[in-house]
Amino acid sequence: MTDEEVVKKGKSKEVCGYPVSIFFIVVNEFCERFSYYGMRAVLVLYFRYFLRFDDDLATSIYHTFVALCYLTPILGAVVADSWLGKFKTIIYLSIVYAIGQVVMAVSAIHDITDTDRDGTPDNLTLHIVLSMVGLLLIALGTGGIKPCVAAFGGDQFQDHQAKQRSTFFSVFYLCINGGSLLSTIITPILRGQECGIHSQQKCYPLAFGVPAALMVVALVVFIIGSGMYHKTEPQGNIMLDVCKCIGFAIKNRFRHRSSSYPKRMHWMDWAEEKYEKLLIAQIKMVLKVLFLYIPLPMFWTLFDQKGSRWTLQATTMDGNFGSLILQPDQMQTVNPILILTLVPIMDSVVYPLIKKCGLNFTPLRRMTVGMFLAAMAFVAAALVQIQIDKTLPTFPSSSQSQLKLLNMGSIPLTVTLPNNDPFVIEAAKANANYLTFEEESINVSFQSPAISRTISLAKDKRHTLLIPSNLSAPMWEMTDDLMAKPEQGANAIRFVNGMAGAVNVSTFGSIQYSSASNYSLISNGKATFTITNGANTCEYSREFGFGSSYTLLIPSHFAWGPTCSESISGVEDIQPNSFHMGWQIPQYFLITCGEVVFSVTGLEFSYSQAPSNMKAVLQAGWLFTVAIGNFIVLIVAEIAQIEEQWAEFVLFASLLVAVCVIFSIMAYFYTYMDPAEIEAQFRDKGGKEESDKEELQMQKKDVVDHHNEDDEAKQTKM
Repeated sequence: MTDEEVVKKGKSKEVCGYPVSIFFIVVNEFCERFSYYGMRAVLVLYFRYFLRFDDDLATSIYHTFVALCYLTPILGAVVADSWLGKFKTIIYLSIVYAIGQVVMAVSAIHDITDTDRDGTPDNLTLHIVLSMVGLLLIALGTGGIKPCVAAFGGDQFQDHQAKQRSTFFSVFYLCINGGSLLSTIITPILRGQECGIHSQQKCYPLAFGVPAALMVVALVVFIIGSGMYHKTEPQGNIMLDVCKCIGFAIKNRFRHRSSSYPKRMHWMDWAEEKYEKLLIAQIKMVLKVLFLYIPLPMFWTLFDQKGSRWTLQATTMDGNFGSLILQPDQMQTVNPILILTLVPIMDSVVYPLIKKCGLNFTPLRRMTVGMFLAAMAFVAAALVQIQIDKTLPTFPSSSQSQLKLLNMGSIPLTVTLPNNDPFVIEAAKANANYLTFEEESINVSFQSPAISRTISLAKDKRHTLLIPSNLSAPMWEMTDDLMAKPEQGANAIRFVNGMAGAVNVSTFGSIQYSSASNYSLISNGKATFTITNGANTCEYSREFGFGSSYTLLIPSHFAWGPTCSESISGVEDIQPNSFHMGWQIPQYFLITCGEVVFSVTGLEFSYSQAPSNMKAVLQAGWLFTVAIGNFIVLIVAEIAQIEEQWAEFVLFASLLVAVCVIFSIMAYFYTYMDPAEIEAQFRDKGGKEESDKEELQMQKKDVVDHHNEDDEAKQTKM
């Protein structure tokens, strides 16, 4: 095949020594990475709060999607190298990718099926189907183009542009991290907005719509540069050759399994009947590295839970950083920030310092340390979870009920309840904590005045008993309280009216005497409510944190006027998230250090131990370990069913420590290779064997010629 047949050269000009075409590729990569990481940042919360999956199912679907994103690159590489070529593969799969992002954005529009306009979809099945189709298309698209874009960028450079090519890959990596960083900051902010046609809800359509728009931009930019690209025609994929050779060796070995056949040094040697010894030697080197990959999925099992379990953990924490309020899914930005910081520090400070200390910090030892750091990150996550659990409310079991008493009057009350000592409830206050009862009905007694009431309690429920200022009133109202913390860091607020007459509260409507309003979800920060009875108005303001529930009491002695808001009291039913989100930073620091030491070193080690034409095979094997790691999360989340989240974190940390020990033993017995030297030996042997064959053929030819001369002499004599 001639050079003209192999490469279609576009009319690419150069700017500062760089082909103009690479600028289109760099912009394309930045937009695509923004699209992918932006969508992925809010994905687990979309599953949890929009599609109403529980934590385990949301985690399972999230990791199934991530696993598919790391399986499809193998398919993309085969298609590009064996059939379509890199350019067409990028174009076609980017179209699939963009369609998937658009379908994902449409699936998040609650108004599509919200016929009763209450803000929640009435047909969740449609939204689930659309989202699963969208995610499948995205996984096919992002995975399919992953192995093509960087390689296609490298194809744009000539042999004399090695320095520019190296700079391009550095900028390319920077674009990946830049797109990831910006998207994980911006899309959670978009998600936190409220939007909708008939009712205002968290704006998932916008959070998915912006990444979809960026993917369309990425596709358009890439197409605009079409005439400038150097397009290499498909020349076959080495992975297919490797698989065929391994398959033949296994089949041939099975066919000659009888003891009558002599053994061979390595089972791959059974492929010698059909394949070259050089290819077999190269595959042996690859298999030696792939064997070391066996324990690696456990690292990715822990690492990729940043976007699932750790994000869900952040929803139960306080994200107030003073002037900055962080959304739970924005904590993921710590990872790319630390990567951009730690990579140069490791390369220029840490590794040289270790070397000066005389320590032989080999690549496999670095990877072992990286795995250990990831395990320690999950120990830190478990410690954080233990502290969070201390702040979470304890709800009644299926055989229990809980009760709180709210005194709406202007004088303190002394109350006696079964199995409890008498206690005092101050005016316009409630008892501090819910009281738990096993009985279905209890007797509530007051000392002054001496009044008793028997009330019925519902199992597996929380109640608040509204005690009017007139204890002789015939009807005492008992409310049903929340049985879970408000979702997405919102605050559940309701008003209770203790005044003799109805009042109207903004966003809550009219509230009758001795009654409670429905709960309304209020975002964190300062909220102002307007209270009116038609003739008078009162403004009441209060600061709210994250994930709390309050009952705001308008007492019987409430007086209109400039200081009216001072008499309104707040009863805390569920305390706000009090454990600060900043405590997640240590676990992010540890996991990112582990990633830098493990991932970067692992790729470097793999490439150094791989034959020149087998690097794609090891890249596929590396991505396959990421996919398997995500499937392990899926298995543990669905099968283990561990009730305590901190215990699950400890389980994952323990598994990784065990795997770390196994890997260190494997690394101890590993012998480092020089693939170039081994390949050269086989090429020399091959050349010598070829020379011997040619010499033998020449000898045979001389013998034949000599016989022919004898025959001619005999014929002449005759």
